[in-house]
Amino acid sequence: MFYWLAKAVLYPVLLTLFRPWVRGLENVPTTGPAILVSNHLSVSDSFFLPLVVPRRVSFMAKAEYFTGRGVRGRLTAGFFKGIGQLPVDRSGGKAGEAAIRLAEQVLERGELFGIYPEGTRSPDGRLYRGKTGVARLALRTGVPVIPCVMVGTDVVQPIGSKVPRLGRVGVVIGRPMDFSRYAGMEADRFVLRSVTDEIMYELMRMSGQEYVDLYASTMKERLSAASRKDRLAAATRGAIGGEEAVERARAAAGTARGPAPGGRQAPEATDPAAVAEPGARDAADAGSAGAAGGADDEGAGSPR
Repeated sequence: MFYWLAKAVLYPVLLTLFRPWVRGLENVPTTGPAILVSNHLSVSDSFFLPLVVPRRVSFMAKAEYFTGRGVRGRLTAGFFKGIGQLPVDRSGGKAGEAAIRLAEQVLERGELFGIYPEGTRSPDGRLYRGKTGVARLALRTGVPVIPCVMVGTDVVQPIGSKVPRLGRVGVVIGRPMDFSRYAGMEADRFVLRSVTDEIMYELMRMSGQEYVDLYASTMKERLSAASRKDRLAAATRGAIGGEEAVERARAAAGTARGPAPGGRQAPEATDPAAVAEPGARDAADAGSAGAAGGADDEGAGSPR
């Protein structure tokens, strides 16, 4: 109930301020379970993707959002639970298995589940190596995987920005991907990596992002370490670090960049925003049935 109430309240506000456009909405099934996989540029991705999709979408959110203390912490936890976010412990191991089980429960109810294969936001707008949890989920459930690309969310709300800037954002939704040929092979780590790389390749092709064959979390650690060293050097010289320090930190971090996920040949670069207009629709046109007709879509699945 709170999900649809929140959407009804936020929809006209976000629609007016950010004028989101969407292309490929017809690729989202009107009934039945599916996994929406997306690149991750901004914290606002989890608001704009559900905004343009008429059906309810449940995402994973870091557990810290659900464990805050005080009035603010409780309000934050209540809000994220209300909009369908599921807490995930990102430490891996048993915690990762528990997160997959939560996702399976969503799909078993016939609903849509959203996931960011990179595991965290991109630190610099590039596309990073995907984690294999998405492949394990897809093979265990056998549901279609639908690639989605967020466009411009990192511009309206860059990392570190609490208040979004005014600007237009977009969502490109690709055709469902079928991995039924790997049924029963979810325990094979080589199969899991192959499926994950195939998903990341499609996201790279759709988004036009540069691919980095490195986990985004690893890159963030390298950037943080390099920034600390750079700030220390700047302090020693009596200088104040700025944009140049950030660039030096990025260069110092280095990457094991390959041509594309899984060693594939990189596709020609594309600009999703540039090619979106012919088939794109404003969210007002494409998603007008979201708040009004979303409940009917939900009814097609098993009771929650």
